[in-house]
Amino acid sequence: MGSQSKLSILFTSEEIEATVSKLAAEIRQDYLGKHPILIGVLKGSFMFMADLIRLLDFPLEVEFIRLSSYGGGRKSSGKIKVVQGLQSEVRGRHILVIEDIVDTGLTTGFLLDYLGKKKPASLRLCALTDKPSRRKTPVTIDYRGLTVPDKFIVGYGLDWDEKFRYLPDICVLENEG
Repeated sequence: MGSQSKLSILFTSEEIEATVSKLAAEIRQDYLGKHPILIGVLKGSFMFMADLIRLLDFPLEVEFIRLSSYGGGRKSSGKIKVVQGLQSEVRGRHILVIEDIVDTGLTTGFLLDYLGKKKPASLRLCALTDKPSRRKTPVTIDYRGLTVPDKFIVGYGLDWDEKFRYLPDICVLENEG
């Protein structure tokens, strides 16, 4: 994506806010009294997770995990490793994974499998955005926000090469030319 990139708004900040509110309402209903651990997948989920937690009115813990699909270039090798692991014990706890986007499902599937082996009481996934057209590995999204087309999206925490995270809207990034 060279210097000739064009941004067009896919979801406005108001649409995002309404989606986060809807997801928070569903989560409040299911997790009240369960003292869950919310695990944010870095880096993209931080903004969504912060806004979501502000709307949850029950005790919870916050954790972050960072994964890497390593390999040369911009293409994932499909080999995924945990770069920054968890500090909390998840065995017997209610775990809610917070993702900015589920794309191919490879990374999310790896993470759910990794956490599942740690024997939590429950394990669910909340994703702000879902790009089902790119799915390679089936993933169950328990709390789904917005379905996005097979386009490259940025903003509201989502980035391209560390750029555009700050945008209040979710935008499509297109190459011109």
